[in-house]
Amino acid sequence: MTEQNTTETPRQFPIRRECPFSQPAAYAALRTDEPVARVTLPTGKQAWILTRYDDVRSVLADPSISADARHENLPALGLGEREAAAKSRPFIRTDPPEHTRYRRMLQAEFTVKRVKSMRPGIQSTVDRLIDEMEAAGPTADYVPAFANAVSTSTVLELAGVPTADLEFFRDVTRISGGRNSSEQEVTAALGNMFRMLGELVDRRTTDPGEDLLSKLVVNHLLTGEADRQEVLSTIGITIIAGRETTTNMIALGTLLLLERPELLAALRADPSRVPDTVEELLRVLSIADSIPLRVATRDMDVSGTRIPAGDGIIALLGAANTDPEVFGAPDEIDLSRAGRHHMAFGYGIHQCIGQNLARLELEIALGTIIRRLPDLRLAVPLAELDFKHDAATFGLESMPVDW
Repeated sequence: MTEQNTTETPRQFPIRRECPFSQPAAYAALRTDEPVARVTLPTGKQAWILTRYDDVRSVLADPSISADARHENLPALGLGEREAAAKSRPFIRTDPPEHTRYRRMLQAEFTVKRVKSMRPGIQSTVDRLIDEMEAAGPTADYVPAFANAVSTSTVLELAGVPTADLEFFRDVTRISGGRNSSEQEVTAALGNMFRMLGELVDRRTTDPGEDLLSKLVVNHLLTGEADRQEVLSTIGITIIAGRETTTNMIALGTLLLLERPELLAALRADPSRVPDTVEELLRVLSIADSIPLRVATRDMDVSGTRIPAGDGIIALLGAANTDPEVFGAPDEIDLSRAGRHHMAFGYGIHQCIGQNLARLELEIALGTIIRRLPDLRLAVPLAELDFKHDAATFGLESMPVDW
C-alpha cells in the first residue's frame, strides 16, 4: 500500500491534449507508473486522478462514492463550478435518493423506444440544415451551422423550448462549462437560462403539451413531487448536457473523418458501418473525459494507493477508454471492435441518461453529411483550428469548411 508523498508537489491537472484526436500522452505513463496520482487543480485544491479502466469502472460503480456538489472537496476544474452546482443542484451532481428521484423524472423520455420515434424528426432537421448550408455555401462554420444546430435543436424540441435562439444556449454552456469562469459569471449565465425556462414553466401550468417540460410540470411540479427549482434545474442540465456533448462529438468526429480519408471511403462503401464508427469515435475521443467528479466518503484502496475519506477523485473516462489492457491498439479506430463496453457515457448510476439519443444524433448527422456532402473539407489548416482545451467537454469553437 502506498501513501501520498507530501514532500512532492503534485502535477497540475488537467493535462492538455497534444493531438485533438487522442488522449494526453501522459495518461499512458501514469497508467503504468502511477495509476492513482495526486494532482493540483486550477482551483488550487488537490485530488486524485484514475487512469486504469478497472479502477475507473470500480469507483464509478461504488455506491459509497459521492457526486454531491455540496462537498467542499468535489474536484471541480472550473473556478466557480462547484459553488454554482451546489446552489443550482443539477442532478448529475447529487447522490441517491435525490439523484434517483431526478433520474426517474426523466427516464421515460430517453428509453430506446422513445428515442427511436425521434429518428424522422432528427433526420428532417439534419436535411434542412444541410439544405441551408448548401444554399448559403460553398463555405460555412461547421460548428454553429451544423453541429450546434443539430444537437441544440434536437434537445430543445424534446424539452419543448423554442429553438429560435440556438446560440443563447451555446453561450450559457460556454460560460457555465468554462474552467476560467467565476462563480458569479456561472451563476449569472444559469440565472438567465432559468428566467427564460421559468416563463415556460408558468405557461405549462395552464397550457401543457406533450414535451418533456410539460410532463415535468404536470407529473411532478403540480403534484407536489418536485418544487419549481428542481424542475428548472432538471430541464436546464438536460439541455446543457444534451447539447454540449453532442455538438462537440459531431464536430470533432467529422473533423477526424476528414483527416482519415480511408475511414470515409469505408463508410461510403458500406454505410451500415456508421454505428460502429460512432462507437469508436465515442471511445477514442472521449470528450467528457473529466466529467465524473467524485468524493471518497470512506478510506479506500485503489490499485495499491490509499485514498483518504473526504478526498476528491476524478475518474478519467478517456484514460480508461484507451487502456491497452482492455482495448487492443487503443488509439486506432477499429470498426471491427466488438461490444460497447467503453465508458464514454460514464458508468454506474450516473451513466448518461441521454446516451441513446446521442448515439442516434451522431449516426444521423455523420451518416447524412458523408452521403450528401462528399466534397466536404477543412477550409483552413488543422493547426489553425480553435480547440476547447479549457472547457468541461473537449471540442471545437469553430471549424471553417467548404465543399
